[in-house]
Amino acid sequence: MKSGISQSRINWRSWILIGVVVMAWLVISGRLIYLQYVGHRQFKTVVTRQQVFKEKIPARPGDILDRNGRLLATTIVSNSLYVVPQRLKGTQQAIQVCAALQLDQRHFLKRLNENGDKLFLWVKRRLTDAELAQIRALDLSDDAWGFRQEYRRQYPQGTLAAHALGLRDIDGKGQGGLEEAFDHLICGQDGYRFLVRDAHGRVIEVRNDSRVAARNGETLVVTLDSIIQLYTERELQGIVKDWKPKSACAIVMDVKTCEVLALASVPSFNLNHPEQIEERAWKNTAIASIYEPGSTLKPFIVAAALEKGLVKRDDEFDCEHGEYRMGKRLLHDHHSYGMLSLTDILVKSSNIGMAKIGERLTNAGLYEAVTAFGFGQKTGIQLPGELTGIVRPLKSWNIYSTGSVPMGQEIAVTPIQLITAHVALANQGKLLNPRLIRDQIDHNYFPRSEDEPAQVRPLVSTPLVSPEVADWLVRVPMVETVERGTGRRAKLDEYSVFGKTGTAQKPDPRTGQYSSQLHVSSFICGAPAHDPRVLVLVVVNEPSVGENHYGGTIAGPPAAEILRKTLLYLRVPFDRSSQHFEDWSASRRRNILR
Repeated sequence: MKSGISQSRINWRSWILIGVVVMAWLVISGRLIYLQYVGHRQFKTVVTRQQVFKEKIPARPGDILDRNGRLLATTIVSNSLYVVPQRLKGTQQAIQVCAALQLDQRHFLKRLNENGDKLFLWVKRRLTDAELAQIRALDLSDDAWGFRQEYRRQYPQGTLAAHALGLRDIDGKGQGGLEEAFDHLICGQDGYRFLVRDAHGRVIEVRNDSRVAARNGETLVVTLDSIIQLYTERELQGIVKDWKPKSACAIVMDVKTCEVLALASVPSFNLNHPEQIEERAWKNTAIASIYEPGSTLKPFIVAAALEKGLVKRDDEFDCEHGEYRMGKRLLHDHHSYGMLSLTDILVKSSNIGMAKIGERLTNAGLYEAVTAFGFGQKTGIQLPGELTGIVRPLKSWNIYSTGSVPMGQEIAVTPIQLITAHVALANQGKLLNPRLIRDQIDHNYFPRSEDEPAQVRPLVSTPLVSPEVADWLVRVPMVETVERGTGRRAKLDEYSVFGKTGTAQKPDPRTGQYSSQLHVSSFICGAPAHDPRVLVLVVVNEPSVGENHYGGTIAGPPAAEILRKTLLYLRVPFDRSSQHFEDWSASRRRNILR
């Protein structure tokens, strides 16, 4: 009886064991079937991802050339150092590398410790030739340390045209200037290829069949001239030395085309050493600073009044011997003037004379004039960061505006706006768009033969005043301003210069009232007066040396010197009748250009 019970228990246990084995076999078989048929693609993808990786093939950023083909920005190949933390044995070599590259040893060792399981870690990118030589002299282990070639942006001229050019950061992204504005053209399009590596992370195969070539960036030819830019920056440095301003800028423009030949701002910086750039030096004051233009605005108000027939060229105005009441406001001139002709109102920069012209125009006419000449809106200069300036809505103007706007108050302009508007006067009343790009060259797909014309964006020309009005303003009052008025220090022996001074008071940040100490001194001039070729604007913000901060004193001489050197460099013939200058030798010309 007992034997039968024991046998039954044995059979029962056997069946349980068999069932467990069968179930285990079914589970394993099911898992194998899943792996073979269902999860095959998923696991194949994981394995492939571990073995095959996509490597970017960087595109070479295009060059930037000046209008004569001089190299302003280019790209060179540089070595970058990396480490494989997983293969690094000890810290001795890491300490040596830190010493050679002047890295923070504690910080670098911490990074190595935090990434100990990684197969790649940057040490320092884009080494200099000296740093590369020092690293190679260390004889580092090849399995843990290595180099990768990367593109490095180089600016052969250093600080020249820094604000106009901008720069590219360590990842090749354009920052400021043309580098940012045309990044989509300059940077090109990266390619890629697939690499196969083994379990240790070493590359064992390059799959060229799936390779996509990089498309290199386009080369830009800009309107800047390196020589004129150099003249301009040297004069700005002279202003900084003599007057110690908060900032200053200068723009040189071709009157016929509105092309920017030079654009400079101080403080500046070295494009090859972005780590040394001061924060305040980033600002391109030529396009991103606003100020009340002062008397440099007066020619536009006179032009509008002449065009509307509200004044005539031979009109005279009673300037009230230096005091004139407009409502509750008492206006003053710097000197006591009686009757002044329309010409002398500009030559002597009479605020009272301008206020009376403003009364004839009324606020509506003044508003129409300043907006027509482009104030209160961007010029469209091909640089990031341009400001619109400030022109308040007409409904906000009052009787104070009638007297203030004609003398260059109550509105704020940018230097690029001001010189662009003056180009319209010098170009027979036609307003053009300022331009920085002369040509665009795609070396990848659109190579152009030497005799094929450059593709230049068409000029936008808007007539503002008649040629007769514009020519009279340039050839008479603005010439007289330089010959015998507030711009006498800008007179040149070789050329007939036209110009206008500007001395604008700045509000005191503590009181909000106009300060007697804080000024923006400016001067705009061009030549030759009978057929203008070049226009120069110099703006000096808050000069801190001396008491006389008039625009004709501070900005006039450097603006005239930039104009003189530019005209000589461009071989513009003298238009003054002095035989002495007509007989100058070629060698003498070269000496002047230095």
